[in-house]
Amino acid sequence: MSANAELQFTDGRDEHFAALCRELDETLNVLVGGEEQRAHYKQFNTLDPIHDVVLVLEAGQPVACGGYKLYEPGTAEIKRVFCKPEYQGRGYGRAVIIALEQRAAAQGYTRLILETGNMLEAAMKLYASLGFTRIENYGQYRCMPKSVCMEKRLDTTL
Repeated sequence: MSANAELQFTDGRDEHFAALCRELDETLNVLVGGEEQRAHYKQFNTLDPIHDVVLVLEAGQPVACGGYKLYEPGTAEIKRVFCKPEYQGRGYGRAVIIALEQRAAAQGYTRLILETGNMLEAAMKLYASLGFTRIENYGQYRCMPKSVCMEKRLDTTL
């Protein structure tokens, strides 16, 4: 991570997080060919239930984010991981995931799960490089063939 970058913990009500998530939605709309292509997913990406969020601030400006919410006892679901395109390649996505993993483990979670899209190859590579493995699509993503679900078991003894 850049020397002038810092991590800040917050929650899903944070306006900086909301702004980055709006930019994420715009980016996804471009990738998949419009908001109507993502209409079914929008209902699963509200910010209210996201209780733990990490922001990356560079020179005081929010440039990357991610959060998690309770999925079931012991399992947190990673949500809304994003890095502004002009800040990609600086390790911010990796830093967000690692910070979320550490926070979740400290809170007693033993597993993280996430959903990403089959078009998001860079995201899938990042998650795999951090120890996430592909799993059968869970919950609301079961019947969504463009979804890719992953998990990682956490070491809570640290």
